[in-house]
Amino acid sequence: MYKEIVKKMEREEDDEIVCLDESFFINDNYQLTTFTFGHQVLQLLCLQAASTDFDLTGQLVWPGAMLMNNYISKNADMLQGCSVIELGSGVGITGLLCSRFCREVILTDHNDEVLKILKKNIELHVSSESPSGCFEIVAEKLEWGNSDQISQIIQRYLQGFDLPKPGQRPDLGVHCTCLTHCMLGLFIWQLLCLKGVGRCKFILAYVSRAKIMDTMVINEAIQHGMQVSEVPGTRSVVGNLEGVIFEITLQ
Repeated sequence: MYKEIVKKMEREEDDEIVCLDESFFINDNYQLTTFTFGHQVLQLLCLQAASTDFDLTGQLVWPGAMLMNNYISKNADMLQGCSVIELGSGVGITGLLCSRFCREVILTDHNDEVLKILKKNIELHVSSESPSGCFEIVAEKLEWGNSDQISQIIQRYLQGFDLPKPGQRPDLGVHCTCLTHCMLGLFIWQLLCLKGVGRCKFILAYVSRAKIMDTMVINEAIQHGMQVSEVPGTRSVVGNLEGVIFEITLQ
C-alpha cells in the first residue's frame, strides 16, 4: 500500500512539471541607442538591461566597450588599413567603430541569439554609413577554445590579422567556474592568430571587477609566451569600475 501511494505521488509530480520554452529567457526588446566617442557617433540596437539568461550578456554594451572605444577614437591612426578580428563582439559596438578605419573587420561571438543582433547591427551600420576604407565587415561564430571553429576561421582568412582584438569581453574572469577555460581560450586563440606574424598586436580593454584577477590576466599571458604592456594614460574609471588598456604581443 505504501509503495502504491509513493508511485502515485511520483506520477502526480511528473504531471506537474512545466517545461518552459527557451524563448521565455530571451529578451529581444532592443532599442536603437546613440553612443558618442570623441568625434565618432554610433547608433546600434542593444538592451538597456540584461536578459534572464547569463549567457546573453552580449546583448548589452559593457563598460569595457566604452573604455575600448574611447581609446580607439583617440588612436584611430593605428587601425588605418588594418585587418582586425574581435573576440566576444556582443552587439558589435567596438567592431563597428573599427570598421570606419580598417580595411577588414571580423566580429565574432559564440551565442546564436547574440549573433542575430550582431548581424542586424552590421546591416544597420552598412546601410547608414557612407563608403569608407572597410571592404569587408562580417560576423562569425566563435567560441573560445573551440578548435573546429578556430580552424574554420583560420582557413577563411589565411592572410591572418594585423590586430586580433578581444576588446571588451566583460565576463573575463567574472564566472569563476569558467575562468581557466576563458583565459586559456583567449590566449591560445591569440597564439594561433599571431603565429609567424610578429607585427600583430592584441589589444585588451580590461575592467577590474575583482583585484585577484588583475595580476592573473598578466600572468596568464606571460605563461603563454607573451609580453603585456599597459598603455600609458589609459587608466580611467568607467561607471564605478577602474579600467586600463593593455597591448599584448609575442615575446
